[in-house]
Parts: sequence; structure tokens; C-alpha cells
Amino acid sequence: MLINDLKKQIVNKKIRIVFPETDDVRIFNAAKRLAREQLLTPVMIGQKELYEPIEGMEFIDPQSYEQLAALKAAVLERRSGKLTPSQADELLLQPTFFGTALIYSGQADGLIAGATQSTGDTVRPALQLIKTKPNISKTFGYFIMIRNEEMYLMGDCAINPEPTANELAEFAIELGKVSWGYGIEPKIAMLSFSTAGSAETTHTQKVREATAIAKATAPSLLVDGEMQFDAAVDPTVGQMKFPGSKVAGYANAFIFPDLNAGNIGYKMIQRLGGFEAVGPFLAGLNAPVNDLSRGCSEEDVYKTAIVTASQTLIHD
Repeated sequence: MLINDLKKQIVNKKIRIVFPETDDVRIFNAAKRLAREQLLTPVMIGQKELYEPIEGMEFIDPQSYEQLAALKAAVLERRSGKLTPSQADELLLQPTFFGTALIYSGQADGLIAGATQSTGDTVRPALQLIKTKPNISKTFGYFIMIRNEEMYLMGDCAINPEPTANELAEFAIELGKVSWGYGIEPKIAMLSFSTAGSAETTHTQKVREATAIAKATAPSLLVDGEMQFDAAVDPTVGQMKFPGSKVAGYANAFIFPDLNAGNIGYKMIQRLGGFEAVGPFLAGLNAPVNDLSRGCSEEDVYKTAIVTASQTLIHD
């Protein structure tokens, strides 16, 4: 449902998405499909002569790129005092860094990578060049969980091992903006092993504090916590444990208290609940850069690219 809706939004918009891992057959086949369907313009980092030419697909070789000098100057300015010219030369030969530089310089709209490299290798150039939005201290990773007509958002499931209360509040507010971008009114549950003070530990206090910060910062956002998962999704349990909450029992977006819970939680829902996990997608950056799993399928790449392209239309 979601992917088909997003395809209608992005078709023929000529959104330029960078694919640095051109040599991977999953990446290349997904990019061909996206180009043929005119959903976006795949910008492939590599030598065109080595690949089958496909209409609507572009190739850029960093070593022979005509605007390399201007791109290097932009990178050196952005990383002022942190890079030498020779270091910039070396980094711009790395496909993911080069592709991220294209986004920073306005020559592309988004990037997906991670099929053959670590999350750090995908995220690091984005944090160095694109950076986070104003008033956002950290990016985080969320998944879109889909089963038939059901859809939920879950974060952080990919980036931050032990977020602070302030960071959890940021994640909640940003996930709310993401939800509206998909046409969903967010009802965000701040998850814990406690509901409404049923347990008192430093862990539950952190989630409770994060909830208070999110409510104070974004008063119109429907966010509540701390609450257990059953209280978040079951109306009977939710209203018994957290009476009067507009979120308890009806949540459609979830903030986990730490990365252990987030990563385990989404995978359990995926494997045992029969949900499709699309993502992770990075939130809080000035332009969309998204991380694939090294175990991703061609279909995963295809769908991630579609969501990434849609993010360029709603990014603020």
C-alpha cells in the first residue's frame, strides 16, 4: 500500500538518487527497474563503459568527473580545518563520500548505500557534509513496518546505543514529522518496561523525562509515555494501565528507550509477526541518506530507493 502510493508521488519527477555500490548486482538490477519505470534517475558511481547502458540511468566516474575541482573546493570549505587538500582527494575517490558530496553541492537529491559496507561508512559522510537539521543533535534510524493495511513506524532501531532523554525527545518529534510526511497522523508511544510510573528506575525516569520534553517542545504532537508495548497497542490494556491517554492503545509510531530494545523489537515483529520491515531510514538529516542492510534483497533496494525519493519531496 505505502510503496504504491509513494510511486505515484515520485513518478516522472526526475529525482536524482545516488547509488555508490554500482558493482553489486542487487543495486544495479534495482536501479535499472527504477529507471525503466521512470520513478527516479539513478546516479551510478562508476565507469559507464563497464555496464549495460540503460535509458534514464546516469553514470559518474569520480576520477574523470569534469566538476571535480569545484566539488573538492566545496568539500574543503564544508570541512574547513578538518581536511587537507590531499585528504579531500583521497575521500572523493571513495564512492559513498563522492556521492554524498554530490548531494551537498546540489547535484543529487539523496543516496542509498550499505549493501556492501557498514552503517558507519554510509552515515559518516552524511554527518560530515550534509549534517543534521537545525536543533537536531543526532540522526536516528527508523523502520516502516507493514502488514497488509497495517503500518507502523519504529525508531531508533539502527544508530544510537544509549540515547539521552533529550535525544529521545528529539527522535519522537522528528518521527512525528516523518509520519505526517507519509500522510499518517502520529500517535507516538515512548516505550519502556513500565507504564505511567508502574516501575521507578533510572531507565523509566529517562523515558518519562523524554516524554515531558517532547510534549513541552511540540505541544500539538500526540506523544505519551512511558508505556509498555501492550499498553501502546491494545485499547483495553492501554486505557486500563494509562487511563485518559490519547495514545495508549492506539499508537502507530514507537520510540524505543535504547538500541538494544529497538533492534530486537523490530526484528521480532518482522520475524514472528509477519510484518515487512522497510528501512532503516535516517531521520534528522538535511537531505535523505539511507542505509541498506548487507543482507538486503533487490526488492529491498528498490523499495528503499522509492522511500528515499519520496523523502526529498517532504524534507524540511
